[in-house]
Amino acid sequence: MKGGEGLTEHLRLKKSNCKNCYKCIRHCPVKAIRFSGNQAHIVSDECVLCGECFVVCPQNAKEIVDDTEKAKYLINSEEIVVASIAPSFVANYEGANIASIEVALKKLGFAFAEETAIGAEIVKTRYQELVESRTQNVLITSCCHTVNLMIRKHYPEALPYLIPVISPMQAHCADIKRRYPDAKTVFIGPCISKKAEAEDYAGDVDCVLTFEELSNWLGSKNIKIEFIEDSAIKRRSRSFPTSGGILRSMDKRDDFVYIGVDGQENCINAIKDVISGKLKNCFIEMSACTGSCVGGPAMDKDRKRLLQGYAAVTHYTGAKDATFEMSSPAMLAKEHSYLGNKKTVPGKAVIDEILRQINKFKPEDELNCGSCGYDTCREKAIAVFQGKADLTMCMPFLKEKAESFSDNIIRNTPNGILVLNEHYEVQQINNAAMKMLNVRYASDVLGEQVVRILDPTDFITVKSTGLSIQEKRTYLAEYDKHIEVSIMYDKSFRILMCIMRDITEEQTEKERKEAVNRVTVDTANKVIDKQMRVVQEIASLLGETAAETKIALTKLKESI
Repeated sequence: MKGGEGLTEHLRLKKSNCKNCYKCIRHCPVKAIRFSGNQAHIVSDECVLCGECFVVCPQNAKEIVDDTEKAKYLINSEEIVVASIAPSFVANYEGANIASIEVALKKLGFAFAEETAIGAEIVKTRYQELVESRTQNVLITSCCHTVNLMIRKHYPEALPYLIPVISPMQAHCADIKRRYPDAKTVFIGPCISKKAEAEDYAGDVDCVLTFEELSNWLGSKNIKIEFIEDSAIKRRSRSFPTSGGILRSMDKRDDFVYIGVDGQENCINAIKDVISGKLKNCFIEMSACTGSCVGGPAMDKDRKRLLQGYAAVTHYTGAKDATFEMSSPAMLAKEHSYLGNKKTVPGKAVIDEILRQINKFKPEDELNCGSCGYDTCREKAIAVFQGKADLTMCMPFLKEKAESFSDNIIRNTPNGILVLNEHYEVQQINNAAMKMLNVRYASDVLGEQVVRILDPTDFITVKSTGLSIQEKRTYLAEYDKHIEVSIMYDKSFRILMCIMRDITEEQTEKERKEAVNRVTVDTANKVIDKQMRVVQEIASLLGETAAETKIALTKLKESI
């Protein structure tokens, strides 16, 4: 069997919901997230389908592609459709057993259902044979497809240690088809990557559903899983979905070290240890999910409780191995080929230049805060070079830039700016306001009541009414200043902002012009009075001309 070269989009983004929080990149173990256009995009050729971005996304912007309609199509095509149920089902469906699950699935149209634990027994038996053969002294289990993808895409040096054996899902579905040649198989479990595994290794598994998909399907038909007495064999292999469960199901050699590792970070560290060549005679069980499959990303959200899940699986697990017909080693073989693509890593000079663009000139400027999702500033710079990140993802840089921009405006504007809290205490004052109000140092008034420097009446009115004051002219007698005041109340930030414009010179010029006008009017009045006396004396000579002269002079007065 050979894996496919690419992945269908089993996990996708709902673009309208992505809010640039970078939580997905922070939790992605292989940083298979690309940001462009303020949106997160999954890089399929790097993704290992762990589902972590789906689990942690606070906006539910990631969704698993639903294959329920595909399963319905198989059932409606009148084929024999058999369900392979992952042994973690007892952690997802409280009080369920294989008998009760089978009854519910038959109501959906399945011919019957079996436990994937049958395939787990086949696989663990083959694992034991490989340990006995001593052909490898370090072996990594291949049950978890996410671990397989992680090694195949990102750590190819560990490929020789990845056991070339199919997964329990594949083994069970292949066994079903051996017994029922015309059957179609549907695997149901808590994993997203199994969808890709079924597609990459076509033939054995016809469809994969998650527990969430099954729960929604059952709910749409009002089908409940009810307790039924179960006579099925309590197999040791039912322990597979718990941390260390594969190891507990195996017969062990005294000269081998058996190690269980779960969680992506632990798996990556273990893979690096294997690559280092320092481990000998080790059998390593690896599961990408913390707690193994009972902590899978597609468990029902209200059923993701590791301790309860572990207890449920342990209670359902027995101490016996069932008898079954073992497939040949060739039928169980699985090739793990390299799927990675080499990405260019920039040199130090290029990284330094990228860092300079976000004001990181010295090592101490590299905060490595992780807010962008990358562990270090240099990792982020490499991602920028590779087109997976952009400069604006640096929160300290954006904050510094925004503060610098706003500070420059506030510092250099000729308008006075005063910011108060809801208790009318001064929170901020700029240089222009200090000059207007004769404040020597900002520290003299910060935290003090505004009444120390201004009449608080207008502030109180704005806060109580919620109505802003716009361009109100007032005279500050104590400062001998005429100012134009605008006051606003921001309820969301609970602050009062006052913008003051010094109009003293403007007011002085206005008063000067008014004084000149008054003098001019007085002069005109005197001229008119004098002229009228002259007119009266010579009225007999001028006649009607006197009245016209008076009108003309009166108009001159009014215009002035």
